Amino acid sequence: MLAVLAPVSGEVIGLGAVPDPAFAEGVVGPGTAIDPTRLPGEAVSPLGGRIAKLHPHAFVVVGPGGRGVLVHLGIDTVDLRGEGFRLLAAEGDRVRAGQPIVAWNPAAVVASGFSPVCPIVALDVGRDRLTRMVDSGRVDKGDEIFQWR
Repeated sequence: MLAVLAPVSGEVIGLGAVPDPAFAEGVVGPGTAIDPTRLPGEAVSPLGGRIAKLHPHAFVVVGPGGRGVLVHLGIDTVDLRGEGFRLLAAEGDRVRAGQPIVAWNPAAVVASGFSPVCPIVALDVGRDRLTRMVDSGRVDKGDEIFQWR
């Protein structure tokens, strides 16, 4: 079992509540979503592995067995062109679970007219491979949000 951790603190809302149909309908993959607290902070790696893709608004970490997890910091935040985000790691870096990857401010995302909701999605896997899914309640970054078997 691979534990996947919350990259941000906030209220878990589940993918179905994400204001983007690609995430809400599970097209991107299974997982959950967090409505983050509106304080400046750092998004952390949800698992140990290698950063396969890194953008200011999103990143993918690939862990044991090639299992990749996408963390998307807000919805449509690619349109911010990196404004309000600061990279704390580089693509290709090896990271440990809980290591800071991107500094950002969810309140600034809201002030720019975007949703700060963060989908956390397992890539290239069926929903049946994820267990112990958290889809409601408060979490702190670093708390387990699902397991990948």
